[in-house]
Amino acid sequence: MVKKSLLVAGTDTNVGKTVLTSALISYWQTYDLSRSLGVFKPMQTGIGDREFYHQYFALNQSIDEINPLHFEAPLAPPLAAELEGKTVDLKLVWSQFCQLQQSRDFVLVEGLGGLGSPITPELTVADLARDWHLPTIIVVPVRLGAIAQAVANVALARQMGVLLQGLVLNCVDPCSPEEIQNWTPIPLIESLTQIPILGILPYLNTLTDREKLAQIASNLDLETIFS
Repeated sequence: MVKKSLLVAGTDTNVGKTVLTSALISYWQTYDLSRSLGVFKPMQTGIGDREFYHQYFALNQSIDEINPLHFEAPLAPPLAAELEGKTVDLKLVWSQFCQLQQSRDFVLVEGLGGLGSPITPELTVADLARDWHLPTIIVVPVRLGAIAQAVANVALARQMGVLLQGLVLNCVDPCSPEEIQNWTPIPLIESLTQIPILGILPYLNTLTDREKLAQIASNLDLETIFS
């Protein structure tokens, strides 16, 4: 079987990458038990996703296999690494990713920060997506300014040669259908970006209900996401 991967990227930090990744993990583990899934966070600063994935999902991965490169300060990786007198070792990250790909049928890769966030002084998350040939989904927060964020990030992805599969809207706060329509009008965003919106994630105040997460994922265009 050809190994496949997907990068969950975002327009910024705290826009819902972890929400989407958790929903996809929950769906996979609920309905696709015949195939093995790996989860990969190339690098992390501060405390967050790697601890959460390791604690709440039965991934059969050590915390370092989920996230091989970790820095204590919650800053951009090159800044966090500099505080510790270290550098960002992309060779280590790539090696760990290849090992995970070889042992799993599908690998979900969660980016850090936004698509334009730096991972080294020279490279961004978009560079990593291009260089690793990762099909990518961008999570867009449902809030005022989301249209411009979506357009700008799709433009960046195109400029960098990233293979975009679609956008997913995420309600970062409780919002009404009218607010979703006004802040993230799907026909307008799709017209401006020429990229499909694959679904909307509702606001969630917890990510520990895996049954609910799986249900939410089932409302997305999973055929496109996992193709």
